[in-house]
Amino acid sequence: MGNCFGSRKSGRVEIAPADMLKKHPSVKLYGHPNSIPTYYIRCALLYKPVTVNFTPSIIHQSPLLQYKSDTVTGSVNDVLRYLDVKFPDPKVLTGGCYDETTPFIVWLVILQHRSMTWHLERMGRWAEDLAARGGKARGDPAMGTPRMEVRKFARGYSQLFELMLEHAQMEERVVFQILEKADRGLSKAANEEHARDLPMMNGIKEDIKSIGVLDSGHPAYQESLCNLSTRLKTLKEHSKKHFEEEEKNLLPLMEATELSKAQQDKVLDQCLDVMQGTHSHLFRFFMEGLLPQDAMHYLDMLSRCSDQNRVTSMLRLIVDKVV
Repeated sequence: MGNCFGSRKSGRVEIAPADMLKKHPSVKLYGHPNSIPTYYIRCALLYKPVTVNFTPSIIHQSPLLQYKSDTVTGSVNDVLRYLDVKFPDPKVLTGGCYDETTPFIVWLVILQHRSMTWHLERMGRWAEDLAARGGKARGDPAMGTPRMEVRKFARGYSQLFELMLEHAQMEERVVFQILEKADRGLSKAANEEHARDLPMMNGIKEDIKSIGVLDSGHPAYQESLCNLSTRLKTLKEHSKKHFEEEEKNLLPLMEATELSKAQQDKVLDQCLDVMQGTHSHLFRFFMEGLLPQDAMHYLDMLSRCSDQNRVTSMLRLIVDKVV
């Protein structure tokens, strides 16, 4: 299950906002506004240091990209290959980066682990910063007053909380049920492992609520911030250990089940049914936790979904948020 990345970078992998790209080269893209290939290329372009001028066009059977005197059309891979040559950092084409013999449902789980780990680390750093400042304003106008920053922190944790719950439910209802055939009793043990950290996750949510109603000058405010930072650090450590154990001990069993491609496609649909929130209103949040090639590989897998309208909606959530 090897891939191109030796270790997860600690810095944020961010889809650049349009106002940051004004000084970058401009590319033109023509394509059907509602086609999956067009949306897919538009998603890939968000990771490139370019300004994109997209022109909806129903006359183009395949997306067409123009950069200076170059014109590129054909398959999605043809366009991405060109982009990786012209704008190599970061690369988005996933070919050769992922072991194709590994069931893609395994990659689905692994990439979700990576996104959750990144968000746990981000929330942990943020909590440490809050505690170090003692509730004082950061000096970043975007964060506003301390109370406003705590509200933003609460919203970020609520999104992560929902993502983690849905991921656990997906494993329990779909993935572990398949693995049970390879190792009877596995589901019970895995479900108990999931339940272990739920009280802590709920406790952190209540801690944040309590901090939100305290005055920043209250003696308990600083203590509450320190406790929050400590509990988030513990949750991060527990979660990372849990993910590592799953990837080492459980997911390899999926290969022993010898699911056909058709069966894997069915499992994918079942996973998406369980994780409706993550793949609708939380999809951009989830994708922000992935490196560019990981993100594009995740989209590769989602493109196998039997409901192509669902795929289009997910891709639209990423692209239209920026435009």
